[in-house]
Amino acid sequence: MKKIINSTDNLITEMLDGIVMAFPKDFKRVEGFDKALITPRAPVKNKVGIATGGGSGHLPLFLGYIGENLLDGAAVGDVFSSPSAETMLAITKAIDSGKGVLYLYGNYGGDIMNFDMAAEMAEEEGIRVETSIGCDDVASAPADDAGSRRGIAGLIFAYKIAGAKAATGASLEEVKETTDRALSVIRTMGVALSPCTIPAVGLPTFEIGDDEMEIGMGIHGERGIKREKLKSADEIASFMTERVIDDLPFESGDEVAVLINGLGATAPQELYVTFRKVKEILDLKKINIYKSFVGEYATSMEMKGLSITLFKLDKEFKELLDMPVHSPMLLQQF
Repeated sequence: MKKIINSTDNLITEMLDGIVMAFPKDFKRVEGFDKALITPRAPVKNKVGIATGGGSGHLPLFLGYIGENLLDGAAVGDVFSSPSAETMLAITKAIDSGKGVLYLYGNYGGDIMNFDMAAEMAEEEGIRVETSIGCDDVASAPADDAGSRRGIAGLIFAYKIAGAKAATGASLEEVKETTDRALSVIRTMGVALSPCTIPAVGLPTFEIGDDEMEIGMGIHGERGIKREKLKSADEIASFMTERVIDDLPFESGDEVAVLINGLGATAPQELYVTFRKVKEILDLKKINIYKSFVGEYATSMEMKGLSITLFKLDKEFKELLDMPVHSPMLLQQF
């Protein structure tokens, strides 16, 4: 295992130290909780708080979406491990302006258990909490069991919608309704060419041949729907895009936002080659691209691979997607 770290015990704390030191105007810790970051603006008056969290190892996912018109706070655990309920409660109390807090995170058992515990504790202290859960991974369960699907890169579109809706002064119920409606029309599928190594374990999360690819894997190295010999970029993009389109389904005349997301070790040129084919397929089906995002938005440490996300837009979603945001960890416009 080759990683530029000091020790596995202090890795996440030192990472968070570095983030706060690099961007002191954009992030601060909740006092007494090393793994809880919030915006220094919190609580924002007359605004629903938006909180997320999950295991570390996915930057910029979670922490990188704290910012103006985005999230107010994020709790992280160790690599691929859920944050504690106590950490999530501390964030909830720090970002609540009196209008309540929306929890928005991916569909993973440990996160659900700890976030639900935090919500119960918050409500005992008089803070209203609602929950929205991302289940966008079409490979992880069939369409008739969509609630069992994993949340992967499509979650970042939900962050954008929830943050923008909250910034309008909407109520907690309105923010949740809009966020849930967005989540219902977001679909993602991924492919991995290599595993990643959890520092505390020191071994790859899975084994795969140099000439193989895992189609439909999760961002923690979970198995996909099949393993095949490595194919060309156009073949990979075609298979995944068709699967995503058919799942909703997306139809002629729809407007979409497209995300081509790198998993941590994929060269940018490979992402743009993939986008080229995705656009070609959408053009043939007369599905119109309103906005495109190409880059690393939800990674899995040093995993090589990518995911393709489509988000079906309506008038409100386009307006919310267009709202300017700021987070120093998002190097591309979002």
